[in-house]
Amino acid sequence: MSLRIAILLFTLLAAGASLPAHAQQKFTQEGVSVEFSVESLAAGKGKKTEPLAESEATLRFKIVDANTGRPLSSLRPAAWIDHRDEGTVTDPRQCREKIQSFLQPNFNRQPTINLNSYFILALNKEPNISVIDPVAGFGGSKLYTLIPLLDAGEDWVMSADKEHLYVSMPAVNKVAVIETAGWKIVSNIDAGVKPTRLALQNDNRYLWVSNEGSQNSGVTVIDTVSAKVVASIKTGNGPHAIAFTQNDTTAFVTNKADGTLSVIDVRSLAVGRNISVGASPTSLAYSPLSRMLYVANEGDGTIVAIDGQRAEITARMKAEPGLRSIRIEPTNRFGFAVNSLKNTVHIFDVASNRLLHVVPVGPAPDQLTFTRQFAYIRAAGSEFVDMIKLSDLTKEAAVTHFPAGEKAPGDSTARSPANAIVPAPEEGAVLVANPADKMIYYYTEGMAAPMGSFQNYRRDPKALLVLDNSLVETERGVYSTVVKLPLAGDFDVPFLLDSPRVVHCFNLKIVDDPNRPKTTETAFAIEPLWKEPKARVGNSFNLRFRAKYSGPAQPNQKLEDIGVLVFLAPGIWQHRAVAKPLGDGVYEINFVPPEPGIYYVYFQCPSLDIRYNQMPPLTIEAIKTSTAANN
Repeated sequence: MSLRIAILLFTLLAAGASLPAHAQQKFTQEGVSVEFSVESLAAGKGKKTEPLAESEATLRFKIVDANTGRPLSSLRPAAWIDHRDEGTVTDPRQCREKIQSFLQPNFNRQPTINLNSYFILALNKEPNISVIDPVAGFGGSKLYTLIPLLDAGEDWVMSADKEHLYVSMPAVNKVAVIETAGWKIVSNIDAGVKPTRLALQNDNRYLWVSNEGSQNSGVTVIDTVSAKVVASIKTGNGPHAIAFTQNDTTAFVTNKADGTLSVIDVRSLAVGRNISVGASPTSLAYSPLSRMLYVANEGDGTIVAIDGQRAEITARMKAEPGLRSIRIEPTNRFGFAVNSLKNTVHIFDVASNRLLHVVPVGPAPDQLTFTRQFAYIRAAGSEFVDMIKLSDLTKEAAVTHFPAGEKAPGDSTARSPANAIVPAPEEGAVLVANPADKMIYYYTEGMAAPMGSFQNYRRDPKALLVLDNSLVETERGVYSTVVKLPLAGDFDVPFLLDSPRVVHCFNLKIVDDPNRPKTTETAFAIEPLWKEPKARVGNSFNLRFRAKYSGPAQPNQKLEDIGVLVFLAPGIWQHRAVAKPLGDGVYEINFVPPEPGIYYVYFQCPSLDIRYNQMPPLTIEAIKTSTAANN
């Protein structure tokens, strides 16, 4: 399956001499010129400054024809940021080797920041989130890491800057806040009784959480900067769905049991009025183009159009009882509402508020997702996903479908209001979670079946998200991304263009921000030292490693409390031990893997305030002894 970049393992060409650190750097090879620049966003727009540690910066690669200066468009460059020792220079051979190591499926040699990859996140029926690296992977597994939750997640949403992921956990009355930079849970916020649905304002200032645990329930509002609750608003009897006007001045909350819609002033965080909208309002969607809110009533089958500014009903479209989910497609011209009872999709014109089509689809449709070309309808009662071409909607609604697994998603008890189908970073492709198959499928438009699949390692994936870290062509021949820079130091920016071939390591120097308060931090890293690449089932495996750290403690001080947690995916077996210090920062434990598979190795050090979830795990593959001789 072809994804973001080809896995290149060999034949990397020579890269030329190194260039000055920072500022604008230019390199030419094979008739192609690549100009690299970094713009710090910390100083504000229009102000020039050096790249500052722990601040955001825009990295740009301008790629042109060296002879004509013509921008080269539609390319797929790959780049990384990787720390190097102060005072050293990466020569062309070392640059090639560094890039080659990043392209190999070896989890133990990772760059500081990967600027090419994307991650697939699966919200599981189990109390965890799978983070899957579809490009690299390691040891036959593409599971990058597993994020443990206090309890099973119900809904989730990612911040616009991709730095934080919020997950509701109704059974424990909390919302987890996860930093995507290291996949660490930084807090679990008390979010009222049975927090369920999540919605982020367009400006990302407030996170809104529906509370479904009592009569006359409502929503909890959380400030995303302070991670604290700023309001608990009673609206009515739920369940609740949440939407906002484009300028975030008004929030709308459905109260299904009451048949009402609460209109909330975001500035005062108070209910302005409740509107009777119909029987069992179950879903809502806002159109920025028409500035209208659309409410789907499950009980009486009406779709109600409400003026977003005046909060008044302007139209009522009569569909059929059983409406489940309502969405507006990307151009904001058409609205879609699935009907789980009638196995249909109702399509309406946003400009005229008039129903256009009623389209038969698979049994028990419950979710809608869009790409530029198609609407995708997930049916809980069928393994087939239906597709409706958007460009034909003024005349007809043509339906095609493809199989996304062997079983119907409804055969699993895993349920979530979050999307089980999401667009992939590649144009015209989607990812489909099938919890009954415990698989994630990759489908490209125009194909009769998925091009491939990703295992979820015995877990039921009930919802998906994509975190795309790759370079984007922001203007012709200019490929850029915004990243949060690491701590101060000297870094390489290895660059690879496959065709035409360009290989080079640019220089990047990151300095401390003089306006940022100085903090004393402990940097802790693990270097694996085990000699055997694979463990053997039933045999003791010597897990030896070197602990590197800097901070309040003295360098190379012997640590007596480095804990090691080894578990077999998906957590069905685990072994815990305190590592034995051998001197010179080297430690070891021994464990016996009970069966073949991928084993994850986590580390903690309480005396340095390092917890298991603060570092990505290392991995070890265990094989049967009979197989070992052939590997």
